[in-house]
Parts: sequence; structure tokens; C-alpha cells
Amino acid sequence: MRKEPRILHISTASRWGGGENHILNLCKEMDSVNHLVLCCRGSELLKRLKRESIEVCPAPLSTKVDLRFVWKIILLCKKHKIDLIHIHDTTALTLSIMATYLSASLPPYILSKKTSFPIKDRKRTLYKYNHAQIKKILCVSDITRQITSEKVMNQEKLVTVYHGTSAPKENKSEILLRPKYDIPQNAILVGTIANHIRAKNLETWVNTIDHIVNNMGLTNYHFLVIGSKTDRTVNYLKRIKEKGLEKYCHISGFIPDASVLIPQFDISLMTSQSEGIPQFIYESFYYKVPVVATEVGGIPEIITNGENGFLSRPHDGVSLANKLVLLSQDRSLQQKFTKISYQRLLENYTTERMAANTLAQYKEVLYGKNGTGS
Repeated sequence: MRKEPRILHISTASRWGGGENHILNLCKEMDSVNHLVLCCRGSELLKRLKRESIEVCPAPLSTKVDLRFVWKIILLCKKHKIDLIHIHDTTALTLSIMATYLSASLPPYILSKKTSFPIKDRKRTLYKYNHAQIKKILCVSDITRQITSEKVMNQEKLVTVYHGTSAPKENKSEILLRPKYDIPQNAILVGTIANHIRAKNLETWVNTIDHIVNNMGLTNYHFLVIGSKTDRTVNYLKRIKEKGLEKYCHISGFIPDASVLIPQFDISLMTSQSEGIPQFIYESFYYKVPVVATEVGGIPEIITNGENGFLSRPHDGVSLANKLVLLSQDRSLQQKFTKISYQRLLENYTTERMAANTLAQYKEVLYGKNGTGS
């Protein structure tokens, strides 16, 4: 009888985001595999996996080429007889490629490409993405696969595996957003879950609020963004104050398990300038909250404009504002959007389906297409 494969997941993220949620979902859904996760000491992923009783090992990472992390990869593979390494971010890829110089007995690699950022046309970058140790690159969307194909020579390595959300859910939140942030009960609550990074483009989030409040004169909306703060946060707060928007929005910072707060939103808003596909949109589909988003990355693959959500060009706060107001005033349209989105989610974008598709790729790498190892 074939033994259960032993998978080492590698992540170097310090904050919690969609990529880290993906690792958690894989470990929880794929019970026919033995999972071990290597992550950064002190990271949010480490804390969460420990709470979930998932086997996890921390390592120090003071620079993007920290040899202590590299040696940990090699030692874990030897100690735990790892069959396959699943790499979850670009820094993890760099460290894993470095490990191949120090050990000739590492197992095959699978890389998850979770963003639509193009691969940079640099010699070292091209080398690591085309490394022979990588047997598959799992792309989060078709557009990610298309963009990645421009720099990866072996096209057969590229596979689209959509992420998703678990269904049904059991978790509920004790946090009540309206009393917590003094939001009036009659206000339309527009929620966003996004870390304060460049890709999420919260400058456009501020511009959208500014247009609704100051240009359209609508004061019955309240905007809330939940996510880890960065050095960009100060500028967002400064612009909010300059525009006189303090009464109409809140920046909450990181809240654990923030997705369970989505049912309290009236509308979900995503203002990103680049994406794979945000976990926040999948979660909004599940909780039947209508979505207004930018048409970047893989978002148009799961939202058809006017059919199950509204899409606007990136950086266009005016268009986002207009569509958000239109949606908020049309209850039948909201119900149409959420009904179609929920059905698409159940049919195509559950963690169960994502785990099954990922497992199929694991087995192909380990045992061949015909399951015999050839």
C-alpha cells in the first residue's frame, strides 16, 4: 500500500493574508496527506497553525537570503523524509533554490503563483522560476497562468488551480462592528478586507469615499477597511483628515478571522491595482454580500460585470463610487448578484475543490500521470 505523501509547505510571510489562508485551507482539507509547514518565527501564520494543531516549524529570517532558513529546509526534508516541497511565495522560492546548492537530495518542488505580477526580466529571477527542481507551477487564475507563461519556458508546468473558501462555515464573530466603531444603524456599511500594501491601492479607497461624500453629497455611507497596517497607513490617515472624511470611514488594522465579519457588511468593496484573486471576494460570495471591485488580475474570471457584481477600472474612484451607490439603491440587483455569486462559489470555488485539484498535481509529480511513478 502506498504511504501518505509527506508535504513540506514553505512560507516567509510575516503578516496574515490570502496566501496564508490558502496554506491553512490546504492543511485542513487535504486529510490524505501529511503536512508540515515551515514559516517565519513570530509570523501570524505560525500563531494560527499552532491554534489549529497543524504541525509547524518556525525558522529565523532576518534577510531574504538567510542561510539559517535554508538549512532548516534541508534538515526538515532529511528528518521527516519529505516527498514534496510546496513553495508559497517568491522569497520562499529564492531560499528553496539556494537549498539546491547545499543539498543534492531534495524532493521535487511545486510553486504556487498567487499574484498576477509579471516575472521580472532579470537573469536570476528567470533562473529560479525555470529551475529544474520545480515540477509544477500552480497559478491562482488563468490570467496569472498567462502572465507567468511569458517567462516560464516549460509551459507544461503551468496549471490553473483556483482557491476558494470553505462551505459550510461554522465560525461566528463576537465583534459587532456598528457599536464598536459608532456606525449609525441606518448607514450603509461598505467593508473592505485588505492589508495596507501597494497592490491593494487604498489610495483609491480614499478617493472613492471622497467622491461619494464630498462630490455626490451622500453622507449615509460608512466605510471600514480591516487589515494589517504598514508604513503606508500614515498617508491614508492624512488624506482622510485633509478631505474631512473622519466621520465616514475607519481603518481598523488587523483583526484575526476577519472574514466572519463580512455578513455585517452591506456591500464589499475592493480597490486593488493588482491581484491574483482576493480571498475576500470568495468570502463575500459565501456570505451573500454583493461586491464592487476593480477589474484586475483574476477578478473578472469570477465576476462578470453587471451579472454577479460590478467592476471598474483600477484607480478609478469615481466609477467605483457611482457603481457602489447604484448597487446600494437597488435591492433586487443586490439579490441577483449574490444569488449568482453564491452558486458559482459552490460549483467552482470551494476549498474542497481547491484541495482536490492540488492533490491531483501532487500525485502527478510524485507518481506520474498514470499513477505508477512513470
